[in-house]
Amino acid sequence: MYQIGVDIGGTNIKIGLVDEQLEIVARSSIPFPQAAGEVVADKLAEAIRALLAEAGVTEQQLESIGIVIPGSIDPSGKTIIDAYNLGFHGVSFQPMMAGRFPKTPVYMANDANGAALAELYKGAFVGCKTAVLFTLGTGLGGGIILNGRMFNGGLNQGVELGHAYLVDGGEACTCGNHGCMEAYCSATGLARDGRTAMLAHPESMLAKMSGGDETRVDARLVIDCAKAGDETAKAVFDAYLGRLSSACASIFNILDPEVLAIGGGVCGAGDFLFEPLQQLVTDKCFYKTRGKLVPAVMGNDAGVIGAAMLRRDAEQ
Repeated sequence: MYQIGVDIGGTNIKIGLVDEQLEIVARSSIPFPQAAGEVVADKLAEAIRALLAEAGVTEQQLESIGIVIPGSIDPSGKTIIDAYNLGFHGVSFQPMMAGRFPKTPVYMANDANGAALAELYKGAFVGCKTAVLFTLGTGLGGGIILNGRMFNGGLNQGVELGHAYLVDGGEACTCGNHGCMEAYCSATGLARDGRTAMLAHPESMLAKMSGGDETRVDARLVIDCAKAGDETAKAVFDAYLGRLSSACASIFNILDPEVLAIGGGVCGAGDFLFEPLQQLVTDKCFYKTRGKLVPAVMGNDAGVIGAAMLRRDAEQ
């Protein structure tokens, strides 16, 4: 038997056919239609059936279809409350897909929760009962595993780790508040601080490498210049490490997880990020012995694998 995992993004929709060993045996991708929910459901159903036909798998061999999206979902798991990248607000997408596959259970979840499930079943959280995932990209996503299951909040409204407060009255966040972890620990936050520093220090490598054009300063450039020894970029990155370590230490102090894994584009820095981060988190952690702090391992397959595991998680 197989599961279909669907990872919907604002640019592309990734679809994977996942077998019982959690291997993606067939995959496809289609552009996100930038249209109303029914149109997206039609395009997605068509793409799923095309993938099944290509793989020689019938709908009768499907145990479930799982869908993850970058947004908030109502407690019933049926309606996308807000998914700004998709332009979806109050869209009952799960029933749309269930209507197109009436004999196959359809599940839906937030994409960060799905990524945490992927780490649980195949990645950094295998064998764990309690674990937390941070994804550091355009925003700060996060997922929590409690008692070996995805935790979707006490009222089943989700968990928004990126919107925990880190700096009172701090930088503006996309949610409309100020000082959220997302505003400081995301790749976007690192790039913002890099641009500010570049403009203040026209003599820096950061300024030279960007040609003085602030639109060319992104998180990768800040990291590359810091690695090369540029004092301006290094100061920005050190400040970033300080804030990220505070966020990580807070998670360890609140939940005492066995593992905290960090994924996303910023993790491309490798040991340059993780080696100082380990010590800073240890210094700030309440516990003398804390859980592991590790890179996430599922990468670009996290959404598809996690979506495919929604059925298994629901049935536990």
